[in-house]
Amino acid sequence: MLEMISYEAMLEIALEEAKIGHAEGGVPIGAALFDRITGNLLGRGHNKRVQDGDPSSHGETDAFRNAGRQRSYRDTIMVTTLAPCWYCSGLIIQFGIGTVIVGESETFQGGIDWLKEHGVKIIQMDSIECKQLLSGFIHEHPEIWNEDIGEL
Repeated sequence: MLEMISYEAMLEIALEEAKIGHAEGGVPIGAALFDRITGNLLGRGHNKRVQDGDPSSHGETDAFRNAGRQRSYRDTIMVTTLAPCWYCSGLIIQFGIGTVIVGESETFQGGIDWLKEHGVKIIQMDSIECKQLLSGFIHEHPEIWNEDIGEL
């Protein structure tokens, strides 16, 4: 019998990525893409907007790119430390990612309701560690956070 990786273990990988991004001086948001059937990790990544000077390099897009081309994304799970923004929510809808595990959505709601309306299964983890990591960053760098969410 195949043993599935737990949602907590999946989130831990995304959280590791968020910490890497934070150590690099970037916005601490991490993500990972998993195969829902096997539990295999397909790709992982973190927000690199600051590091790369690339406004499209969000945690989810980095994980998606690092997963490489897949024939289908229907049986994948996107795990992210923060609720996906509208840009990343569009990626999830465009490619038919069926499930999103969200570390926290208190700091930022993003497109969660829109994703639900489009049939995406949302699993809220309400992670204190995710909240603390991002809230500390926002306190230290409000200007970068506001840039990241498009509020200048």
